[in-house]
Amino acid sequence: MTTTTTEKPLLAFHNDPAIKKKYLARVRKHRKADQLVQGYGYWEDGKGCAVGCTLHGSNHGDYEIELGIPRVLAFLEDGFFENLSVEEARAWPEAFLDAIPVGADLELVWPKFAHWMLVDPELGVIEFATTPATKKAVEDVAALYARWIAGDKPAEDEWLKAEASAASADWAARAARAARAARADWAASAASAASADWAARADWAASAAWADWAARAASAARAARAARAARADWKKHYSAMSQKLIGILKETSTAAL
Repeated sequence: MTTTTTEKPLLAFHNDPAIKKKYLARVRKHRKADQLVQGYGYWEDGKGCAVGCTLHGSNHGDYEIELGIPRVLAFLEDGFFENLSVEEARAWPEAFLDAIPVGADLELVWPKFAHWMLVDPELGVIEFATTPATKKAVEDVAALYARWIAGDKPAEDEWLKAEASAASADWAARAARAARAARADWAASAASAASADWAARADWAASAAWADWAARAASAARAARAARAARADWKKHYSAMSQKLIGILKETSTAAL
């Protein structure tokens, strides 16, 4: 007799309001005690970053175990915390956790955010695609995310092909830049990073060698802005990205309690 098992979806806060209450109270306490510190490390001497003050540790994967939140979102929370203004960063861990509905299936939050980050007409990195090749690279990766959002998650070889195409477009732009001293074409870099959806790989947790592609994708979006603007401007851009993530989290459907 053959039996099959269906893996249960990861539900936010493991569908338990008490878990959300616990971690919200924890980060709120650290904020009030001025223990949320940018650039400090994860967790040391009762102080730390967003992840550190949430977990009292440093393993992003523990978000899945303790809070029922996908690690890719922990990486995004981490990256935003380090790049927001000091005032916004201190409020960010609370805002992030508070926006997540108890019992929500958060699987599609990352693809929705990545799709927006790539092709949003006002803030997407496609704005910085300086050649037809790099624009196509961004659009191709965004199309894969659109399929995922619609319920047709692309196979790994499709992500790898899109990543290679985006990386190739990026290197072509770099070569052209070397010849004409043009600015960096960060759009293709962002597409390449976003297509490397390593967080969804089964072996991700087992390999410490995998880079934080989610944070790199967000960083590429920031870098595009930073390439031609002042530091205050890209902090403003990070603020807009963080608010977009909050909006997506709040709209996520929930399971019955």
